[in-house]
Amino acid sequence: MDITLLYFDDCPNWKIADQRLATITADHADVTVRRHRVETIEEAERLGFHGSPSVLVDGVDAFAEPGAGVGLSCRVYRTPEGLAGAPTLEQLRVALGVAPGGER
Repeated sequence: MDITLLYFDDCPNWKIADQRLATITADHADVTVRRHRVETIEEAERLGFHGSPSVLVDGVDAFAEPGAGVGLSCRVYRTPEGLAGAPTLEQLRVALGVAPGGER
Protein backbone atom coordinates (compact mmCIF):
# COMPACT_ATOMS: atom_id res chain seq x y z
CA MET A 1 0.00 0.00 0.00
CA ASP A 2 1.35 3.40 -0.96
CA ILE A 3 0.42 6.35 1.24
CA THR A 4 1.28 9.93 0.33
CA LEU A 5 0.92 12.74 2.83
CA LEU A 6 0.43 16.02 0.96
CA TYR A 7 1.08 19.18 2.94
CA PHE A 8 2.40 22.70 2.81
CA ASP A 9 4.81 24.25 5.30
CA ASP A 10 2.51 26.93 6.73
CA CYS A 11 -0.02 24.38 8.02
CA PRO A 12 0.96 22.87 11.39
CA ASN A 13 -1.65 20.10 11.19
CA TRP A 14 0.33 17.98 8.74
CA LYS A 15 2.75 17.08 11.53
CA ILE A 16 -0.12 15.63 13.58
CA ALA A 17 -1.24 13.51 10.63
CA ASP A 18 2.37 12.45 10.02
CA GLN A 19 2.75 11.31 13.66
CA ARG A 20 -0.48 9.33 13.46
CA LEU A 21 0.59 7.69 10.21
CA ALA A 22 3.94 6.80 11.83
CA THR A 23 2.03 5.08 14.65
CA ILE A 24 0.17 2.99 12.08
CA THR A 25 3.21 2.13 9.96
CA ALA A 26 5.09 0.95 13.05
CA ASP A 27 2.66 -2.01 13.11
CA HIS A 28 2.40 -2.48 9.33
CA ALA A 29 5.67 -3.03 7.46
CA ASP A 30 3.80 -3.21 4.14
CA VAL A 31 2.55 0.37 4.49
CA THR A 32 4.92 3.08 3.31
CA VAL A 33 4.36 6.79 3.70
CA ARG A 34 5.84 9.37 1.36
CA ARG A 35 5.68 13.06 2.21
CA HIS A 36 5.09 15.56 -0.57
CA ARG A 37 5.31 19.28 0.10
CA VAL A 38 2.99 21.25 -2.19
CA GLU A 39 4.69 24.54 -2.96
CA THR A 40 2.56 26.46 -5.46
CA ILE A 41 -1.09 27.06 -6.34
CA GLU A 42 -0.39 25.55 -9.75
CA GLU A 43 0.93 22.37 -8.16
CA ALA A 44 -2.06 22.26 -5.81
CA GLU A 45 -4.42 22.48 -8.79
CA ARG A 46 -2.48 19.85 -10.77
CA LEU A 47 -2.57 17.42 -7.81
CA GLY A 48 -6.17 18.16 -6.82
CA PHE A 49 -4.81 19.16 -3.40
CA HIS A 50 -7.79 19.71 -1.07
CA GLY A 51 -5.70 21.26 1.68
CA SER A 52 -3.12 20.31 4.24
CA PRO A 53 -2.85 17.62 5.33
CA SER A 54 -4.23 15.34 2.61
CA VAL A 55 -3.78 11.58 2.79
CA LEU A 56 -3.65 9.72 -0.52
CA VAL A 57 -4.08 5.94 -0.48
CA ASP A 58 -2.69 4.46 -3.68
CA GLY A 59 -3.10 7.90 -5.28
CA VAL A 60 -6.68 8.56 -4.12
CA ASP A 61 -7.61 11.16 -1.48
CA ALA A 62 -8.98 9.02 1.35
CA PHE A 63 -11.06 11.86 2.81
CA ALA A 64 -12.16 13.84 -0.26
CA GLU A 65 -15.61 15.36 -0.02
CA PRO A 66 -17.62 16.17 -3.14
CA GLY A 67 -17.14 19.75 -4.29
CA ALA A 68 -14.13 20.40 -2.05
CA GLY A 69 -11.94 23.18 -3.40
CA VAL A 70 -8.24 22.94 -4.10
CA GLY A 71 -5.45 25.25 -2.99
CA LEU A 72 -2.87 26.04 -0.35
CA SER A 73 -5.00 26.03 2.78
CA CYS A 74 -5.30 24.08 6.00
CA ARG A 75 -7.87 21.34 5.73
CA VAL A 76 -10.63 20.62 8.23
CA TYR A 77 -11.78 17.08 9.06
CA ARG A 78 -15.03 15.92 10.63
CA THR A 79 -14.12 13.71 13.59
CA PRO A 80 -16.22 12.16 16.37
CA GLU A 81 -14.96 14.96 18.64
CA GLY A 82 -15.90 17.69 16.14
CA LEU A 83 -13.91 19.55 13.51
CA ALA A 84 -10.15 19.03 13.61
CA GLY A 85 -7.07 19.79 11.54
CA ALA A 86 -6.21 16.12 10.95
CA PRO A 87 -8.07 12.81 10.88
CA THR A 88 -8.04 10.77 14.07
CA LEU A 89 -5.87 7.70 14.41
CA GLU A 90 -8.99 5.54 14.10
CA GLN A 91 -10.17 7.37 10.96
CA LEU A 92 -6.76 6.80 9.39
CA ARG A 93 -6.83 3.10 10.32
CA VAL A 94 -10.25 2.73 8.68
CA ALA A 95 -9.12 4.61 5.56
CA LEU A 96 -6.06 2.37 5.29
CA GLY A 97 -7.97 -0.80 6.14
CA VAL A 98 -5.71 -1.70 9.06
CA ALA A 99 -6.39 -2.56 12.67
CA PRO A 100 -4.36 -1.77 15.78
CA GLY A 101 -1.51 -4.20 16.42
CA GLY A 102 -0.76 -5.05 12.80
CA GLU A 103 -3.97 -6.86 11.82
CA ARG A 104 -5.81 -6.22 8.55
